[in-house]
Amino acid sequence: MINSKVFFQGLKSLQGSRSPAIPLAACFIALGALLKDAGFNLQQSAASSLFTYALPGQLVMAESLLVGASILNIFIAVWLVNFRLYPMTVSLFPLLVHKSQPKWKYYLSCHFLAVSSWLIAKDSYKKIDKRNRIDFWIGVGVGTWSTAILMTIAGYLSAEYLNKDMMVGLAIVNPVYFFCMMIGAMKNISISIAVILGTILGPLIYLYSAEWSLLFAGLIAGTVAFLFGEKNGV
Repeated sequence: MINSKVFFQGLKSLQGSRSPAIPLAACFIALGALLKDAGFNLQQSAASSLFTYALPGQLVMAESLLVGASILNIFIAVWLVNFRLYPMTVSLFPLLVHKSQPKWKYYLSCHFLAVSSWLIAKDSYKKIDKRNRIDFWIGVGVGTWSTAILMTIAGYLSAEYLNKDMMVGLAIVNPVYFFCMMIGAMKNISISIAVILGTILGPLIYLYSAEWSLLFAGLIAGTVAFLFGEKNGV
């Protein structure tokens, strides 16, 4: 069974002015409005957040459906976009594992993985007894996942009140929040190298390849930071 006290502790971690649930809500409001403008109904829009729960993947899915792509092509496209979550899974779940906990909790809670919930878990796991960390994570995940679903519905219902500029503004709140969080995480030189180098390389590579700039900037900056850390033990 899930430890209710620790579960609600995870749920309560979404409170406060620094909560990632705030920018997450802004992005999914924009997504809900965008899905309505694209011709999706309320049930389809809510289901996209219920089952996919990854905003970039949901956008790819919606655009692919609109252009008439096959189910297989849509599956591959969404899988490739969401593959970014794999490194976060590898880095997080070993910190949550405890032999006394049943495996179904880990399989179930993989669905809750997102940058917002990952940030909370990585920032708070040391404060939680290892036996109960998975219950804390489930609380965080249920909170962020529920926020995404509810705000998608809210965005869909309020679409007629949001113009294009407002939707764009809401959509970029989350990336700006994550960027600020990464700056706050610059506690050692390796992380600082990754953030600073990625920030510089992104716009430079964009001048030559808008489609691949983010991928190559992240790959190069992350690799350089990793190799530096391995060589210098930081």
